[in-house]
Amino acid sequence: MPEKMKLSLQMNGEARSVEAWPMARLLDVIREELELTGTKEGCGEGECGACSILLNGKLVNSCLVPAMQAQGAEIRTIEGVATGDQLHVVQESFMQCGGAQCGICTPGMIMAAVDLLRRCPQPDEAQIRDGLAGNLCRCTGYVKIVDSVAHAATRAVKVAREARP
Repeated sequence: MPEKMKLSLQMNGEARSVEAWPMARLLDVIREELELTGTKEGCGEGECGACSILLNGKLVNSCLVPAMQAQGAEIRTIEGVATGDQLHVVQESFMQCGGAQCGICTPGMIMAAVDLLRRCPQPDEAQIRDGLAGNLCRCTGYVKIVDSVAHAATRAVKVAREARP
């Protein structure tokens, strides 16, 4: 019978170590061993995006990643998006624009939006829809979600302009 192995990684900017089964899903290690339950399991098959995280800067479905592939990796989950008590502009926009419904898809949608805005700070609607394409929502018609991301992009640009000397 295989034994648990030590897994060391950077989780939301903090060095963490945990013991995990070699083929455990990263999603399960995040939720059960590291007790970060913001990342949700939707389908368990990589089709819905509810478990989306950033792994070494790339958006991935954590339900498809064997935990040991994260050895030494930098991981950012929904818990690592805010800075202290200051919500990320995407999180604020989801609240202001009604982008969240039941909450199952919301963490994955926010992670996809954060990733999109990092790569494309001023996306148009088609780019937003493309950036969110790996994330499914069963509660909405995506209008408020797309509006939330567009609002976040506008706010982020405005904040960046105001911060210039």
